[in-house]
Amino acid sequence: MLVLAQISDLHLDGTDRARERAARVIARLREVPVDALLVTGDIADHGAAAEYEEAAELLADLPYPVLTCPGNHDVREAYRKALLGQAASDAPVNSVEVVSGTAVLMCDSSIPGQDDGRLSPGTYDWIERTLDGLGTDVPALLAFHHPPIALHAPLPDSYPLHEPGRLAELLERRPQIRALITGHAHTPAATVFAGRPVAVGPGVTWTLRLPWEGDAVADRAADPGFALHVLDDEGRLTTHFRSVRAPVG
Repeated sequence: MLVLAQISDLHLDGTDRARERAARVIARLREVPVDALLVTGDIADHGAAAEYEEAAELLADLPYPVLTCPGNHDVREAYRKALLGQAASDAPVNSVEVVSGTAVLMCDSSIPGQDDGRLSPGTYDWIERTLDGLGTDVPALLAFHHPPIALHAPLPDSYPLHEPGRLAELLERRPQIRALITGHAHTPAATVFAGRPVAVGPGVTWTLRLPWEGDAVADRAADPGFALHVLDDEGRLTTHFRSVRAPVG
């Protein structure tokens, strides 16, 4: 069984507000005995090296692995160098880690300079090669920033994942992929795509208001949140969402 925490859309921008909200959630997660923490993109707001250095500081010394993938606000060169400690490159940032017997494939759905998303042909090739190397007996989760299906909210649905049909074809061929985990929408959500569960993590920086919840798109007063995903031995994903209140006094 895998227990995976998820945070998304920190949008660190050098302000005290962004740092406090991210630090509040990470402090709570230090107390939660999970197998790993997944951060599904928009870690930085402007893609500046200083924002990734701040993220690296906040995420340091957690008692479990930290897995990340970029979002549309992230810049690959600075992300690689300042957050991952790798050589700067504008190639898609894809990586895999096997945690408690489950492979978590962190995929780059960003398109440099755009807000919508796409898994590139190179990323699809990487997914196929990675799954081939792991074998069909290893369950897998795909993690990336942009949800592959409409969430019935104008803002995230305006910046979708392009070519979802190609992803659906991949899922049809690869039954070992148990679920998809995404961010981008700034709202906790659960849906289904191509027969697989899709879990959308809440945003740390602000929470999306749905069309029937008022005219303002961003609820900046809502508490930041995180998700806890449990993948059981039968391959079933269960997701719990939590918010983290600010200390009183």
